[in-house]
Amino acid sequence: MRQTISMKENHLFRRLYARGKSAAESCVAVYVRRNGRDHNRLGLTVGVKVGKAVRRNKVRRRIREAYRIHEHQLSTGWDIVVVARVKAAFAPYAQVERELLRLLDKLGVRRT
Repeated sequence: MRQTISMKENHLFRRLYARGKSAAESCVAVYVRRNGRDHNRLGLTVGVKVGKAVRRNKVRRRIREAYRIHEHQLSTGWDIVVVARVKAAFAPYAQVERELLRLLDKLGVRRT
């Protein structure tokens, strides 16, 4: 992930939830907001309901990989938080990737 920095601070997540735009599908929900920088910041949230640690980490890796593969298609200057839903643990990778891209298109982050 060349153009992206990991977002870890809680106050950034809360600000994004409160003031950002959002869209959701069955496997993932995405929150976005402009950050005024020359890079993106990506945050991932996978709750305990998704499963135990091994399953949560697998979902996290899948989402991160789908983002990494298509990172060159995204415009810069965005804070992006991807929230995994329970269905993401049982969905095939292709479905998670497809839904993530569809939501990024819908929110205007992905340039085609």
